[in-house]
Amino acid sequence: MIRYPKPLKAGGTIGITAPSSGVPEALHSILIGGIEQFKKRGFKVEVGKTPWTQEKAASAEASIRAVELNYMLQDSNIEAIIPPWGGEILMEILPHIEWDRIQPKWVLGYSDTSTLLFAITVMTGIATAHGTNLVDLRSDEWDDTTKRVMDVLVGTEGDTIIQTSSEKYQSEWNHDKEPNPYVYELDTPTNWKTLDGKPLQIEGRLIGGCIDTLQNLVGTPYADIKAYREKYMKDEKILWYLENCEMSATDFYRSLLQLHYAGWFEQSGGIIFGRTPAGEEVEGFTTMDAMERLSQLTGIPIAYEADIGHMPPQITLVNGARAMVEVENGQASVKMELK
Repeated sequence: MIRYPKPLKAGGTIGITAPSSGVPEALHSILIGGIEQFKKRGFKVEVGKTPWTQEKAASAEASIRAVELNYMLQDSNIEAIIPPWGGEILMEILPHIEWDRIQPKWVLGYSDTSTLLFAITVMTGIATAHGTNLVDLRSDEWDDTTKRVMDVLVGTEGDTIIQTSSEKYQSEWNHDKEPNPYVYELDTPTNWKTLDGKPLQIEGRLIGGCIDTLQNLVGTPYADIKAYREKYMKDEKILWYLENCEMSATDFYRSLLQLHYAGWFEQSGGIIFGRTPAGEEVEGFTTMDAMERLSQLTGIPIAYEADIGHMPPQITLVNGARAMVEVENGQASVKMELK
């Protein structure tokens, strides 16, 4: 059975730690902005040391990051954990995490943070939340898609959460931009798609994240999908969601083949791919070719250009939750049941 965290209560404490990258001094203002927004909303915030430092592609040495994360995962007074953002080499702390001592609580983020979320859910059966990062919550107002993250953080077992696709998404990043009124500059119409252009309904238990980092977990103890199915899902199907941060079309395809050959897509109800700023074609080979070939190999239905990942805003997806996703005429709805 999937275990769901208790809801984040009014006045509860949110832990801020950087298990992957910290925030360099030049950008401390956006970290402070995210912290202050939760204080304004009535929450207590406990900030570790790692969010404030960054050297050699990480906030600190692996052992230091792990100690701080273990403390926050185990402290019952901390009700949710939100890293400032993702990064590059979170996976080096996985051997140092005390998996059997984790207290169920919402852990939120995306990019390299999804490496942690994925491993927690697969290793322990504790639900985690794939959604916006702390620094992207630094505005007084949150757009209609982003603000639904609070429905998850205050949610608990038995809840049903319904979200819909955004109206527009952000095409480029600018961390120097002042919120007006949102952190994101939503400038391009959103258009969820299916491979055949027809309406699509897919369902299963959600799991996924950033394919750039998750592919590196194949064959490790932190991504035993077969054992995860047998222990926590029984005869249910997985509903995958994946997003490409930096890979070319051929890198992306090789990664999908790796996951397929490793058996990740067995007993799957569908795959949702997020919008990507990457996916450069190689000699005419495109990300569309990659998705079409995967569909031909597996027979799994696919939706893409979804509100997931590095072209925000993001629908907040709960790893482990039952979900039904419907896509039609460029719009989508996501119904999650925390049960």
